[in-house]
Amino acid sequence: MERPSIRQLEYLVAVADHLNFREAAASCNVTQPALSTQLQQLEALLGVQLFERDTRRVVATAAGLQLAEEARGILSATDHLLDSARAAGEPLVGRLRLGVIPTVAPYILPSVVQATRRAHPELVLLLQEDQTDRIVQRLHSGELDLLLLALDVDLRGAAELPLFSDPFVLACPAGHPLAEGGVLAESDLEGESVLLLEEGHCLRDHAMPICKSAGMTEYADFRATSLGTLLQMVGAGIGVTLVPEMAIAGERNCNPGVIFRHFDEGGPSRSIGVAWRKSSAREEEFRALAETIRAAHLAS
Repeated sequence: MERPSIRQLEYLVAVADHLNFREAAASCNVTQPALSTQLQQLEALLGVQLFERDTRRVVATAAGLQLAEEARGILSATDHLLDSARAAGEPLVGRLRLGVIPTVAPYILPSVVQATRRAHPELVLLLQEDQTDRIVQRLHSGELDLLLLALDVDLRGAAELPLFSDPFVLACPAGHPLAEGGVLAESDLEGESVLLLEEGHCLRDHAMPICKSAGMTEYADFRATSLGTLLQMVGAGIGVTLVPEMAIAGERNCNPGVIFRHFDEGGPSRSIGVAWRKSSAREEEFRALAETIRAAHLAS
């Protein structure tokens, strides 16, 4: 019996994930007609209808849902085979797909990429920036090899390696009562209106418990989509916010009206680390790259 191709299984999973042929084709870097043709051939080969489609929507059939899940397992096993082959050869050579969250990427990647080029010149980093939930999902679906993110989130069973602690810092407008003085205690924040990122950013999830324990209230009429926008609002005098220490160097010049205040010893922080699938055969490579990332951050 003729077997489905790996490409056909990838297209099946992509359409099951997106329920949109145009988006699925884009995610696979092929044209929509090419993807549709391959899926039609797959349906003919398997003898079942995988998707119901008309001009308005795509719906996976019961068989389509079941076979897409099995295809994910096959693709994962194929990735494991490739990982094993890479691990058996020269380590940290070729492509590595690294997912990074937006509140880490712009502040650490420039130094990480430079350090990686020096330490592992044959490695090609393919960087993809997105929110935590999405890169975790893409890790487990095999679209990403390694994640660089803030830990203390649901990694859905992925292996993790903490690299360094990133303290939180208070950002407040110049002239604010908290803009002057020495180090802060969390109790100093009581009653302040805090600006936060929108839902989906893990920085928000990390900041919320700190804000609640300190007696802060969220500014209800505004939520930012990026840390840069958040700091512009702080500079305009709308409220205060918590930012990771790694962001200060990159954001200070863009926001001259913002004062950054550190907390006393034992103040709030987040743990930055890497994560990978436990089934991956590239663990030793990931640990070596993690050490390069740690050293690059400490040296910056």
